[in-house]
Amino acid sequence: MIFYTKRENQEDGGNTEMNLNQLHYFAKLAEVEHYTKAAEELSISQPSLSHAVSSLEKEIGTKLFEKQGRGVVLTKYGKIFKEYVDEAIHSLDTGVKKVQSMTGQTEGVVELAYIYTLGSGFVPRLVGDFLRTHEELKVKFRFTVGNTSEIIQGLKEDRFDIGFCSMAEREGEIGFTPVGREKLVVVVPKGHPLSYERAVDLEQAATYPQIFYTPNSGLRPVVDRMFEQAKLNPKIAYEIEEDGSMAGLVAENFGIAIMPEIPILSQLDVDVVPLRNQDQQRYIYMAQGKEKYHPPLVQKFAEYVKRRGM
Repeated sequence: MIFYTKRENQEDGGNTEMNLNQLHYFAKLAEVEHYTKAAEELSISQPSLSHAVSSLEKEIGTKLFEKQGRGVVLTKYGKIFKEYVDEAIHSLDTGVKKVQSMTGQTEGVVELAYIYTLGSGFVPRLVGDFLRTHEELKVKFRFTVGNTSEIIQGLKEDRFDIGFCSMAEREGEIGFTPVGREKLVVVVPKGHPLSYERAVDLEQAATYPQIFYTPNSGLRPVVDRMFEQAKLNPKIAYEIEEDGSMAGLVAENFGIAIMPEIPILSQLDVDVVPLRNQDQQRYIYMAQGKEKYHPPLVQKFAEYVKRRGM
């Protein structure tokens, strides 16, 4: 049975509003039908129990119990009220057990969000290795895919426990730990003039129409900075936030793209060309709310990720 906290009225010291303790006391008295026995099982004094029940009857405006011999029984209206009290207590007990099952030491749920490029390799491997390493745990992972800004907002709103995404500036509520990196390359359609180069300068790439990430993508600032430092103005033909779709547009000759070297590229009609004189990489960060409560299993998974490092 769950424990309930009693609210007291500060003016007269008594209960003037129905509270969870009163419902708990009512249910126990209805069960044993004896004030002394009910008070003993509740570990309270009999006067305290009598006062709580009396206050409850006063608030509802009717008698809930009537005397029968040395004990008490429910009145007609007490029986009706008991149905709803039992349902409320059962619902609260179920809620407590549900939360405990999700946040226990050895059993629980981890709400995990990650950017699109990590779905085909990084996250499945990481979670799979964790589960194989900790077979004693009963942990479930719930996965959500989105861009960096969506993931960070979800962390702030407690929809996610952990996110794997890019670094976002001016996000003081979120802690970022580097856990991986992806090399940036030039992706072009099969048979493109740049396909035959062993490596490509940024100046060469800038002469062709570009498929760029949308402004809310965590990788957009990285690519923008590359062109700005080279004093180049790329011709942006299209913008998109998801890496697989970006590669698909390249395959259909909508333009070329500077993007991470992700596994799906090997399955499409594209050529991957290294960038010359560029050591740019997209760093992958594990993101968590700094002041948020993290259940034991979430903490255990986060520590596991940190130990694996980059």
